[in-house]
Amino acid sequence: MAAAACVPVRVCHQEIVKFDLEIKAAVQDIRDCPGPLSALTELNAAVKEKFRHLRGRIQELEQMAKEQDKESEKQALLREVENHKKQMLSNQAAWRKANLACKIAIDNSEKDQLLQGGDSLRQRKTTKESLAESASNITESLMGISRMMSQQVQQSEETVQTLANSSRTILEANEEFKSMSGTIQLGRKLITKYNRRELTDKLLIFLALALFLATVLYILKKRLFPFL
Repeated sequence: MAAAACVPVRVCHQEIVKFDLEIKAAVQDIRDCPGPLSALTELNAAVKEKFRHLRGRIQELEQMAKEQDKESEKQALLREVENHKKQMLSNQAAWRKANLACKIAIDNSEKDQLLQGGDSLRQRKTTKESLAESASNITESLMGISRMMSQQVQQSEETVQTLANSSRTILEANEEFKSMSGTIQLGRKLITKYNRRELTDKLLIFLALALFLATVLYILKKRLFPFL
């Protein structure tokens, strides 16, 4: 039976440790709670629930200890139960001290707020003046930005006008280039025609020269060699 009970005993012990750590963390949250009282009440409700679970697990462990067959295991578990009970009592004492410290801190904070009410009014007035000054500065900044944007728009218009003039000049130059291209084409045709005419003239001169030489040779032949 003791071997069969090892698993639930171990699980119960782990849960007791878990709830103990959660209670310590919750007590620290209560000690650090800035308020209001409703927040403190919620934290206390959570701590009460954790104490309820812890108390139940300790009772379960105590019942398991009483059911052990071996006296040594029984006494060891009962000592653990006693230690857990002492730790629970210590946590409860810390819980009460944390509540007392938190309530004192909340009361002092509320008193300070009441005493600083006049200062708060002055701070709100100063804040309003600061906001008004900031609004004025923002307005001036916006006006400056508006002027800069107006200048930028004017510069953009001038740039567009310059681009339009440049485009017009480019179009005119393009028309002139087209006209010059036509003239160049005509000149090229005339040069080609002249080259052809020159070639024809050279051919005719060569043929005339050849005919002349043939005639001269024929005459010389007849005179020098009449018997041929």
